[in-house]
Amino acid sequence: MKSRNFILIAAIVGAALFFVARFGALSYGEYVFFAGYTVLQYVVLATAWNMLGGYTGYVNFGSAAFFAVGAYTSVFFHKLYPLPIPVLVVAAAVVAGLCGLGMGYLTLRLRGAFFSIATLALAVVLQTLVVNWDFVGGARGAYVIRPANVDMNWLGETVSGFIAHNLISNYLQYLFLIMLILAIGAIATARAIERSMLGFGFAAIRDDELAAEASGVPTLKLKLIATALSGAFMGMAGAPFPYYISFLQPSSAFGLEYAVNSIAMPIIGGTATWVGPLVGAILLGTLQQVATVTISSAVNVLLVGLLLVFFVIVAPNGLVGVMQKLFRGKPGAQT
Repeated sequence: MKSRNFILIAAIVGAALFFVARFGALSYGEYVFFAGYTVLQYVVLATAWNMLGGYTGYVNFGSAAFFAVGAYTSVFFHKLYPLPIPVLVVAAAVVAGLCGLGMGYLTLRLRGAFFSIATLALAVVLQTLVVNWDFVGGARGAYVIRPANVDMNWLGETVSGFIAHNLISNYLQYLFLIMLILAIGAIATARAIERSMLGFGFAAIRDDELAAEASGVPTLKLKLIATALSGAFMGMAGAPFPYYISFLQPSSAFGLEYAVNSIAMPIIGGTATWVGPLVGAILLGTLQQVATVTISSAVNVLLVGLLLVFFVIVAPNGLVGVMQKLFRGKPGAQT
């Protein structure tokens, strides 16, 4: 399927999902959008992590750091000069992408566990800087009051009026729509990478980096591209977060759940393809939301740990790998 057709189908599915959420809100209230936003956020984070950890094989433990960079970029501009969220998303992508590029330049000469530990150290360093930066709230945190109405006058009076009266009735739905667009963009980008020469270069690094380098593959350049892309999308996922949560503090922006889920979801779904992070994020994100409502949010990390151990032992290639194996095993599946 061509990328243009894929994006069109993804847009149609996204539009259908948005209207299903609006219909569901009539029965279950605005929690549908709260929970849906969180699941879509994890779709973006898992897909972004997979661009580096799945495609090139470099496991990144610093996902929460890039997410927090995006969130605090929004806080910074909110206090300096308030901007529309789409502009903040772009700004967060630039800042987090540059952070990813810098991290890659400093750490990508390391391999295996050494690289992973270095990315974890980066998250600790960034959190220390934020805690001591009073302008963005420091250790006290920062309030970001969510507007009562959606201000979309920057799109023009006619377009903003149509959206306000027919599509979006409150700010939470607006945030949900933004995260839905980001999820579609991240999935489309990951799919395009997987089918391009860039993706083949990433796969060569993952399979045997020394052999790839000996064959003329520019391994360092490709790894820097992967870290920049991964960091940019994680930052984009974090940009709307202060408006979603209304009060941002370092412990929430650098939360353990973001680092753990961004790794676990691709592994559970399958890291070899763009479908894996999507499946893992929807499955695990939905289970966590159900557990939060029925039991407690405290069991979310436990749930991730149990599922991660199970899939590493039973299905190391993830759900997508299991389905591919079952499909190939059917009579007539291979011709």
